Amino acid sequence: MKRSKRYNTTIEKIDQKRNYSIDEAVDKVKEMASAKFVESVDIAVRLGVDPKKADQAVRGTVALPYGIGKAVRVLVIAKPPKDEEAKAAGAEYAGHQDYIQKIQQGWADVDVIIATPDVMGDVGKLGKVLGPRGLMPNPKSGTVTMDVGKAVKEVKAGKIEFRVDKAGILHAIVGKVNFEKEKLTENIKAFLNTVIKIKPATSKGQYVKSITISSTMGPGIHIDKNVISAN
Repeated sequence: MKRSKRYNTTIEKIDQKRNYSIDEAVDKVKEMASAKFVESVDIAVRLGVDPKKADQAVRGTVALPYGIGKAVRVLVIAKPPKDEEAKAAGAEYAGHQDYIQKIQQGWADVDVIIATPDVMGDVGKLGKVLGPRGLMPNPKSGTVTMDVGKAVKEVKAGKIEFRVDKAGILHAIVGKVNFEKEKLTENIKAFLNTVIKIKPATSKGQYVKSITISSTMGPGIHIDKNVISAN
Protein backbone atom coordinates (compact mmCIF):
# COMPACT_ATOMS: atom_id res chain seq x y z
CA MET A 1 0.00 0.00 0.00
CA LYS A 2 1.35 3.40 -0.97
CA ARG A 3 1.54 5.73 2.03
CA SER A 4 1.31 9.52 2.02
CA LYS A 5 4.35 11.69 2.64
CA ARG A 6 2.75 12.89 5.89
CA TYR A 7 2.25 9.31 7.08
CA ASN A 8 5.82 8.30 6.22
CA THR A 9 7.20 11.34 8.03
CA THR A 10 5.08 10.55 11.08
CA ILE A 11 5.97 6.88 11.33
CA GLU A 12 9.68 7.75 11.54
CA LYS A 13 8.97 9.11 15.02
CA ILE A 14 8.23 5.66 16.46
CA ASP A 15 10.12 2.39 16.84
CA GLN A 16 7.77 -0.13 15.26
CA LYS A 17 9.58 -3.02 16.93
CA ARG A 18 9.16 -1.58 20.41
CA ASN A 19 6.33 -2.06 22.88
CA TYR A 20 5.68 1.20 24.71
CA SER A 21 4.18 1.88 28.13
CA ILE A 22 0.69 3.39 28.09
CA ASP A 23 2.07 6.80 29.06
CA GLU A 24 4.71 6.70 26.30
CA ALA A 25 2.20 5.51 23.71
CA VAL A 26 -0.23 8.32 24.56
CA ASP A 27 2.58 10.86 24.24
CA LYS A 28 3.44 9.48 20.80
CA VAL A 29 -0.17 9.48 19.60
CA LYS A 30 -0.63 13.11 20.62
CA GLU A 31 2.72 14.10 19.10
CA MET A 32 2.03 12.43 15.75
CA ALA A 33 -1.56 13.61 15.20
CA SER A 34 -1.28 16.02 12.28
CA ALA A 35 -4.62 15.91 10.48
CA LYS A 36 -6.61 19.10 9.94
CA PHE A 37 -9.34 17.83 12.25
CA VAL A 38 -9.33 16.59 15.84
CA GLU A 39 -8.53 12.91 15.45
CA SER A 40 -10.00 10.17 17.62
CA VAL A 41 -7.77 7.80 19.56
CA ASP A 42 -8.50 4.17 18.72
CA ILE A 43 -7.48 1.02 20.54
CA ALA A 44 -7.21 -2.49 19.13
CA VAL A 45 -6.71 -5.51 21.39
CA ARG A 46 -5.94 -8.85 19.78
CA LEU A 47 -7.24 -11.69 21.92
CA GLY A 48 -6.38 -15.36 22.08
CA VAL A 49 -9.99 -16.48 21.75
CA ASP A 50 -12.06 -18.27 19.12
CA PRO A 51 -14.90 -15.86 18.24
CA LYS A 52 -16.73 -18.68 16.44
CA LYS A 53 -17.44 -20.25 19.83
CA ALA A 54 -20.35 -18.56 21.59
CA ASP A 55 -18.67 -18.80 25.00
CA GLN A 56 -15.59 -16.98 23.68
CA ALA A 57 -17.34 -14.19 21.75
CA VAL A 58 -16.05 -11.46 24.06
CA ARG A 59 -18.35 -8.46 24.35
CA GLY A 60 -19.09 -5.93 27.02
CA THR A 61 -19.48 -2.30 28.00
CA VAL A 62 -17.31 0.16 29.88
CA ALA A 63 -17.99 3.62 31.23
CA LEU A 64 -14.92 5.58 30.20
CA PRO A 65 -14.05 8.08 32.96
CA TYR A 66 -13.72 10.96 30.49
CA GLY A 67 -16.00 9.86 27.65
CA ILE A 68 -14.93 9.74 24.00
CA GLY A 69 -15.13 13.44 23.21
CA LYS A 70 -18.09 13.00 20.92
CA ALA A 71 -21.75 13.90 21.25
CA VAL A 72 -23.59 10.57 21.24
CA ARG A 73 -26.95 10.56 19.47
CA VAL A 74 -29.41 8.28 21.25
CA LEU A 75 -32.71 6.79 20.10
CA VAL A 76 -34.96 5.14 22.67
CA ILE A 77 -37.67 2.86 21.32
CA ALA A 78 -40.34 2.73 24.00
CA LYS A 79 -44.03 3.24 24.63
CA PRO A 80 -45.41 6.09 26.80
CA PRO A 81 -44.49 7.13 29.43
CA LYS A 82 -41.01 5.65 28.97
CA ASP A 83 -40.46 7.69 25.82
CA GLU A 84 -40.92 10.90 27.80
CA GLU A 85 -38.56 9.60 30.49
CA ALA A 86 -35.94 9.06 27.79
CA LYS A 87 -36.33 12.57 26.39
CA ALA A 88 -36.04 14.04 29.88
CA ALA A 89 -32.76 12.15 30.34
CA GLY A 90 -31.34 13.63 27.15
CA ALA A 91 -32.23 11.23 24.32
CA GLU A 92 -32.36 12.96 20.93
CA TYR A 93 -35.15 10.69 19.75
CA ALA A 94 -37.78 8.61 21.54
CA GLY A 95 -40.91 6.84 20.39
CA HIS A 96 -42.26 3.52 19.23
CA GLN A 97 -43.99 2.68 15.96
CA ASP A 98 -42.98 5.90 14.24
CA TYR A 99 -39.28 5.03 14.66
CA ILE A 100 -39.83 1.37 13.82
CA GLN A 101 -41.23 2.54 10.47
CA LYS A 102 -38.41 5.04 9.89
CA ILE A 103 -35.78 2.37 10.47
CA GLN A 104 -37.60 -0.05 8.16
CA GLN A 105 -37.31 2.65 5.51
CA GLY A 106 -33.55 2.83 6.03
CA TRP A 107 -33.13 5.58 8.64
CA ALA A 108 -30.55 4.94 11.35
CA ASP A 109 -28.88 8.31 11.95
CA VAL A 110 -27.98 7.56 15.57
CA ASP A 111 -25.03 6.18 17.54
CA VAL A 112 -26.90 4.09 20.13
CA ILE A 113 -30.37 2.57 20.29
CA ILE A 114 -31.95 1.69 23.62
CA ALA A 115 -35.22 -0.24 23.89
CA THR A 116 -37.58 -1.43 26.59
CA PRO A 117 -38.17 -5.22 26.81
CA ASP A 118 -41.85 -4.91 25.83
CA VAL A 119 -41.02 -3.54 22.35
CA MET A 120 -38.23 -5.99 21.48
CA GLY A 121 -40.69 -8.06 19.47
CA ASP A 122 -40.93 -5.13 17.06
CA VAL A 123 -37.24 -4.19 17.30
CA GLY A 124 -36.18 -7.77 16.58
CA LYS A 125 -37.70 -7.50 13.11
CA LEU A 126 -35.16 -4.77 12.34
CA GLY A 127 -32.18 -7.09 12.73
CA LYS A 128 -31.14 -6.93 9.06
CA VAL A 129 -30.93 -3.15 9.27
CA LEU A 130 -29.55 -2.67 12.78
CA GLY A 131 -27.33 -5.75 13.10
CA PRO A 132 -24.73 -4.85 10.45
CA ARG A 133 -24.51 -1.32 11.87
CA GLY A 134 -23.95 -2.53 15.43
CA LEU A 135 -27.11 -0.80 16.64
CA MET A 136 -29.24 -3.74 17.79
CA PRO A 137 -30.20 -3.30 21.47
CA ASN A 138 -28.94 -6.09 23.71
CA PRO A 139 -29.57 -6.89 27.40
CA LYS A 140 -25.88 -7.73 27.92
CA SER A 141 -24.85 -4.24 26.89
CA GLY A 142 -27.54 -2.58 29.01
CA THR A 143 -29.44 -1.27 25.99
CA VAL A 144 -32.54 -3.36 26.67
CA THR A 145 -33.94 -2.06 29.93
CA MET A 146 -36.97 -0.49 31.59
CA ASP A 147 -34.68 2.05 33.29
CA VAL A 148 -34.25 4.06 30.10
CA GLY A 149 -33.42 7.28 31.93
CA LYS A 150 -30.38 5.72 33.59
CA ALA A 151 -29.29 4.00 30.37
CA VAL A 152 -29.43 7.26 28.40
CA LYS A 153 -27.41 9.13 31.02
CA GLU A 154 -24.73 6.39 31.10
CA VAL A 155 -24.33 6.43 27.33
CA LYS A 156 -24.15 10.21 27.29
CA ALA A 157 -21.52 10.14 30.05
CA GLY A 158 -19.14 7.90 28.10
CA LYS A 159 -20.38 4.31 28.30
CA ILE A 160 -19.27 2.42 25.20
CA GLU A 161 -19.95 -1.07 23.89
CA PHE A 162 -17.36 -3.37 22.33
CA ARG A 163 -17.38 -6.80 20.72
CA VAL A 164 -14.65 -9.05 19.36
CA ASP A 165 -14.63 -9.31 15.57
CA LYS A 166 -14.13 -12.42 13.42
CA ALA A 167 -10.36 -12.01 13.62
CA GLY A 168 -10.39 -12.00 17.43
CA ILE A 169 -9.78 -8.26 17.76
CA LEU A 170 -11.58 -5.71 19.93
CA HIS A 171 -11.83 -2.18 18.52
CA ALA A 172 -12.94 0.92 20.42
CA ILE A 173 -12.56 4.68 20.56
CA VAL A 174 -11.03 5.86 23.85
CA GLY A 175 -11.00 9.62 23.35
CA LYS A 176 -9.62 12.44 21.20
CA VAL A 177 -6.04 13.56 20.62
CA ASN A 178 -6.81 16.91 22.25
CA PHE A 179 -7.63 15.19 25.57
CA GLU A 180 -5.15 15.79 28.37
CA LYS A 181 -2.64 12.95 28.59
CA GLU A 182 -3.93 11.82 31.99
CA LYS A 183 -7.50 11.56 30.71
CA LEU A 184 -6.53 9.44 27.72
CA THR A 185 -4.40 7.23 29.95
CA GLU A 186 -7.25 6.67 32.42
CA ASN A 187 -9.69 5.88 29.61
CA ILE A 188 -7.29 3.30 28.15
CA LYS A 189 -6.71 1.69 31.54
CA ALA A 190 -10.46 1.51 32.21
CA PHE A 191 -11.02 -0.20 28.86
CA LEU A 192 -8.21 -2.72 29.35
CA ASN A 193 -9.24 -3.52 32.92
CA THR A 194 -12.77 -4.28 31.72
CA VAL A 195 -11.46 -6.54 28.96
CA ILE A 196 -9.44 -8.50 31.52
CA LYS A 197 -12.40 -8.88 33.88
CA ILE A 198 -14.57 -10.50 31.22
CA LYS A 199 -12.02 -13.09 30.11
CA PRO A 200 -14.02 -16.21 29.13
CA ALA A 201 -13.51 -19.15 31.48
CA THR A 202 -13.03 -21.38 28.42
CA SER A 203 -10.21 -19.25 27.00
CA LYS A 204 -6.93 -21.15 27.28
CA GLY A 205 -3.38 -19.90 26.86
CA GLN A 206 -2.50 -16.26 26.37
CA TYR A 207 -5.62 -14.08 26.53
CA VAL A 208 -4.24 -10.68 25.44
CA LYS A 209 -1.85 -11.10 22.53
CA SER A 210 -1.28 -7.47 21.56
CA ILE A 211 -2.47 -3.94 22.27
CA THR A 212 -2.22 -1.10 19.77
CA ILE A 213 -3.39 2.51 19.88
CA SER A 214 -3.47 5.03 17.07
CA SER A 215 -5.01 8.31 16.03
CA THR A 216 -7.53 8.27 13.19
CA MET A 217 -4.92 9.06 10.54
CA GLY A 218 -1.79 7.91 12.35
CA PRO A 219 0.22 4.67 12.57
CA GLY A 220 -0.34 2.07 15.26
CA ILE A 221 1.77 2.19 18.42
CA HIS A 222 2.25 -1.08 20.24
CA ILE A 223 1.69 -1.12 23.99
CA ASP A 224 3.49 -3.62 26.20
CA LYS A 225 0.79 -6.16 27.05
CA ASN A 226 2.57 -6.88 30.33
CA VAL A 227 1.21 -3.57 31.70
CA ILE A 228 -1.93 -5.51 32.50
CA SER A 229 -2.46 -8.88 34.12
CA ALA A 230 -3.51 -10.84 31.05
CA ASN A 231 -3.61 -14.30 32.54
